[in-house]
Amino acid sequence: MLERAQLQLRGGRFRWLNEQLYTRSGAAAAKLMVAEEGAFAEYHAGFRAQTAGWARQPLDICITWLARCPAAWEVADFGCGDARLAARAAQRVHSFDLVAASPGVVACDVCGGPGAVPLPDGAVQAAVFCLSLMGTDYGRSLQEARRVLAHRGTLWIAEVRSRFEGTAGGVDAFLQALDRAGFQLKARDESDALFAIFRLQRRDGDAPAMVSWPALKACEYKRR
Repeated sequence: MLERAQLQLRGGRFRWLNEQLYTRSGAAAAKLMVAEEGAFAEYHAGFRAQTAGWARQPLDICITWLARCPAAWEVADFGCGDARLAARAAQRVHSFDLVAASPGVVACDVCGGPGAVPLPDGAVQAAVFCLSLMGTDYGRSLQEARRVLAHRGTLWIAEVRSRFEGTAGGVDAFLQALDRAGFQLKARDESDALFAIFRLQRRDGDAPAMVSWPALKACEYKRR
């Protein structure tokens, strides 16, 4: 009974943290993670528990995709968590998240606007968002990804499908916003019941400073 109670407490704490991350701005989420000692580790432990039973893991799909790409590429991992992508990919991976929880991770608010990510313009050939489009201002992180992407660089996104359900325009509105932000859709995979994967290419030319990004639903997880 004690173990069950502890699991319920941890599950409730995870769901609370999850809600905060999805319903706050990136700056507010960063303040929360710094103020609440251990919150970042608690969140990711809960996330791993919630997704452990998934038949396919989006990050594994990303690693397989990168294995087919040139090893000389440099990659930016936005919302890297425990930096597993950097540990397994052949390419050099720059890892960014709100908290530097693992060696090599740079702590920053990727939604902080131009220059928030400490990379020069055009520094990487791929930018990865693996279940990491959090916050009410998530679009700012995608625009920052475009800044650090090189000519014809690749934007790789995996996101939970339910986040697009019931929102105005659904997934198409999200892809249209990406198009306006200067990305061309190259591939989309919605074959999995839980998540969708999108691969886009950075278009040449200037992108608008302001893009109207559709609101995405907060990701909800079942009680455990």
